[in-house]
Amino acid sequence: MTITRRHLLAGMGTAPLLLSASEALAQGIQPKRGGTLNVILNPEPPILQIGVNNQTPTLICGTKITQGLLKFSPSLEPLPELAKSWTVSPDGLEYVFRLQENVKWHDGRPFTAEDVLYSVMTFNREIAPRLRGVIAGIAEATAPDPLTVRFVLKQAFQPFLLCFDATALPIVAKHVYEGGDIRSNPANAKPVGTGPFRFVEWQRGNFIKMERFADYWKPQQPYLDGILWRVIPDGQSRRLAIESGQVQLTTATDIEPFDIPALRQAPNLNVTTKGWEYFSPLFWFELNHRVKPFDDRRVRQAMSMALDRSFIVNRLWFGLGKPATGPVASTTRFHDATAKLAPFDVAKARALLDEAGLKPNGQGMRGAFKYVIPPYGEIWTRMGEYFRQAMRQIGFEVTLESTDAGTWAARIANWDYEATSNVLYQYGDPTLGVERSYVSSNIQKILFTNTAGYSNPKVDELFAKARTAATEAERRTAFSDVQKILVEDMPLLWVVEVNYPSVTDKRLNNAVQLGTGVHACFDDVFLA
Repeated sequence: MTITRRHLLAGMGTAPLLLSASEALAQGIQPKRGGTLNVILNPEPPILQIGVNNQTPTLICGTKITQGLLKFSPSLEPLPELAKSWTVSPDGLEYVFRLQENVKWHDGRPFTAEDVLYSVMTFNREIAPRLRGVIAGIAEATAPDPLTVRFVLKQAFQPFLLCFDATALPIVAKHVYEGGDIRSNPANAKPVGTGPFRFVEWQRGNFIKMERFADYWKPQQPYLDGILWRVIPDGQSRRLAIESGQVQLTTATDIEPFDIPALRQAPNLNVTTKGWEYFSPLFWFELNHRVKPFDDRRVRQAMSMALDRSFIVNRLWFGLGKPATGPVASTTRFHDATAKLAPFDVAKARALLDEAGLKPNGQGMRGAFKYVIPPYGEIWTRMGEYFRQAMRQIGFEVTLESTDAGTWAARIANWDYEATSNVLYQYGDPTLGVERSYVSSNIQKILFTNTAGYSNPKVDELFAKARTAATEAERRTAFSDVQKILVEDMPLLWVVEVNYPSVTDKRLNNAVQLGTGVHACFDDVFLA
């Protein structure tokens, strides 16, 4: 299964000029059964069970096996998945989900309401710190019958339904996880799900193979015979793979931003930045507040002012995004456009560091620290190199460290770093995707929590108020107030609101339809 540069070049020029998905459907082409979809997986994930690991490759791959109760349109309207219908009481306190019938786990066991209760009240309560506050707001969780789940909230919570996408709250098999250590369960590498594809084989460093689940609960679906996830570490080999038709899908940073303009012109490919509406990915540089002088907000403010965000977006990301203005992306609900970062200004940054007592030595240096590069492609290395240059302008010597995906995740989770970078998803609402990175209660040795160690009681209070507020107006006020504090405190150095590209072969249909894009389960994807 290993792809070599020679094999890829041999296939160049043979990919046919084909109709786009929309053109094909407009001409009456119906879904076609059969074929194996080849997809880039970069980098190789440490495990495949979403929830236990929420790094991007795990989410993209794992959602073909593990499903949620709901899925979401590009406008974030909830749509049926494992829940075929739901009702919400007029006071917003009671949610009742009616589950799909005849759903089976990949091991043949029936899917029931007990699996949903376990997934919400045990599995995700334990391993999803982002949802801990939301789940704590559930006063009662019951299963009136095997196909009905009822949640009663302690108080109304507007974005409750947004929690139930697979990427946010995966539904797992109770019989697989109950009674054991969730994080060390063997099923994390060989997941048992309800999705259209079942795990077959994982050849580390080479490929992950999934095949069509014959007992999938949607009749006649999925259309594909299987999916082969190809691990290709080299960026140029990944580009050749999609150009030559050896693979039919790449996404996120599989393809380096500088290669996207050329791929937009390729006759056999489609490029879109749609399908990230639910996530609104936000890139930041992260500083460990336990390491001096990062505990001083003046230092963090100065470091932020040393970053030319427009240059970063235009020259490093090749326009695949926009400059970040704060902790809440402009595409996320309750974004406050008046809470703005201080503009790029190296002179003011130096003066602020002087004020903080960090005077330069004879060589103009004020200090030194190490920066761990996330292993997701060359753009991450380039961002690290840019950060090193930007920090040197204000007197910091930065040493770059490289690592693999599993080691990077473990180091950040264990606070074993001084500086790094990350992209986090916002899940349509600040309570779901933003709060987790700033509240004191979420300072944990778990990835994608408040690993930086930032703590501000007023910020904790405002996020709690926004989470429990009875009206949208109250939530908006609280979120506005918290954004103004955060852009002053600068707990993280927000840089880019990323518009990730998905590149598809024109033979591939329906890969990007939802607000979660390629994170969908792919039960209606087909190759024409």
